[in-house]
Amino acid sequence: MENNVGNIDFKRAAEEEKLCRHDVMAHVHTFAAACPSAAPIIHLGATSAFVGDNTDLIVMKDAFNILLPKLARCIQRLSTFAETYKSLPCLGYTHLQPAQLTTVGKRACLWVQDLLTDLESFQRSRDSIRFRGVKGTTGTQTSFLALFDGDHSKVEELDRLVMEMAGFDKSYLVCGQTYPRKLDIDCLSVLASMGASVHKICTDIRLLASMKELEEPFEKGQIGSSAMAYKRNPMRSERCCSLARHLMCLVQDPLMTASVQWFERSLDDSANRRVCLAEGFLTADIVLSTLQNITEGIVVYPQVIRRRIDHELPFMATENIIMAMVKSGGNRQECHEEIRILSQQAAAVVKQEGGDNDLIQRFKESNNHRISNQSMMSFLN
Repeated sequence: MENNVGNIDFKRAAEEEKLCRHDVMAHVHTFAAACPSAAPIIHLGATSAFVGDNTDLIVMKDAFNILLPKLARCIQRLSTFAETYKSLPCLGYTHLQPAQLTTVGKRACLWVQDLLTDLESFQRSRDSIRFRGVKGTTGTQTSFLALFDGDHSKVEELDRLVMEMAGFDKSYLVCGQTYPRKLDIDCLSVLASMGASVHKICTDIRLLASMKELEEPFEKGQIGSSAMAYKRNPMRSERCCSLARHLMCLVQDPLMTASVQWFERSLDDSANRRVCLAEGFLTADIVLSTLQNITEGIVVYPQVIRRRIDHELPFMATENIIMAMVKSGGNRQECHEEIRILSQQAAAVVKQEGGDNDLIQRFKESNNHRISNQSMMSFLN
């Protein structure tokens, strides 16, 4: 058997499956043909879940080990970006409306923080994966007890040896025919959560690209639009968002599968899991690879950012002006109302007349403020 582990006749296995309509038994027969002297004991005492479920657990653990360094690289690239632009002021936005100033680097720290949370979740989920092991058809190990003439210690030793050979240090103490399908929920949930993080990051990049404050890498010969030659569409960020949405939706499959596992097991989980688990990890892989490509080449346009700040700066100064007015003896609510009215008037000039923001001039002309013009202008620096 050891000499024929890699001797797999896939064509014969496909032909066997056409006859028996059972994938595991097709490979049992194929393997038996490769090593006929071992044929009488192949799959003895086991069930399909012994093969399929244990394999899935190994694959998922390996998959997390592939994804973790990719996620870590994205965090490192964004951390470098945040450090580089930590002192470059830019408009902050709440409700997608200009708010108090932040910096380009500070905003990137929001992205990094989300990905760090995902990194911790990946590690926790990977480390929580237990081996199903040698548990028999319904989780009672009855068939193996029969093989060892009721010797529980031998069954437990077999379970331990198989677990360790598979690279695990713990296995489920209790299971039915399968490992608990709640594990699939956990694994795809953390992948979906990472998808949400990437979707938010790339949506921010797309919005900032539309404002021309920064943009993702754009190759010299790259074409943004087949119709509009001038366009620089953020197609990589759009691709991440598109795939991240798919990734977030996949968690619905294991949720529904776990909820309909009748008693010790129902076979309607099998085909579904073969799709959603594989797609989940593969989608996460390409999302992280694309995000890394984006984060390694983000281009920032400081002059555009400065111009946008200057346009909104009088509004940005209003909170500091209100605090200075209160320190000079004003009533906070009355000061807020005065600034609100003046701000709306200035906004009307910008929106309806296309004029400049004249809020500071309006404030200077007001007779109600208690701060000097020099102090007020300092808030704009």
